[in-house]
Amino acid sequence: MNPDVRRELIPRDEVLRLIGALDGMKSKLLDAAEQWQLLDDTGRVPSTPAYADLIQHAAGAHTLAHGVVELAADFARSPHSTNRAGRAVLTHLATAATLSSHATPHFAETAETALTQASGPTDGHCRANRMVIDHATARAYLRRASESLRDAATELNDHLGLHRFFPEPSRQQIPPSPLPGPGTRHH
Repeated sequence: MNPDVRRELIPRDEVLRLIGALDGMKSKLLDAAEQWQLLDDTGRVPSTPAYADLIQHAAGAHTLAHGVVELAADFARSPHSTNRAGRAVLTHLATAATLSSHATPHFAETAETALTQASGPTDGHCRANRMVIDHATARAYLRRASESLRDAATELNDHLGLHRFFPEPSRQQIPPSPLPGPGTRHH
């Protein structure tokens, strides 16, 4: 076995833990992107969109982005982030951190726009369009961040496949040597 390749392996338990964390965060991002809606049942912006609901989307996106950034920071501090697989995972995590962080201001702008008063039909139409674009953009950032987390998990799953070629060394139990006692001779 090549000792250099062995050093490149991220421990199996660490890989499984990280895949679980990535999958959990990916699901949260996708759930938010699907559940946080601006449009009503008719597919239109409500005439009086609820600022409280919309600013909650921004707060939720901020919390999610913080979680993604923390995942990236934790992995970047690990000794595994410098090997080939680790660099690939870190690249996907960095992308996810950037994308998820961009969602928050777009949700906040949607909420801010909801508070503005339209002075006429044209202004109201522009206001509604701006809200739709900002909200859709924010949701797209969440979806794209989840895709980057998915890609990081795929890298780790591929890396996990390498473990089968390099099984953990078996730890054979070596019986303890007998302690000198009254029945042993010393030479």
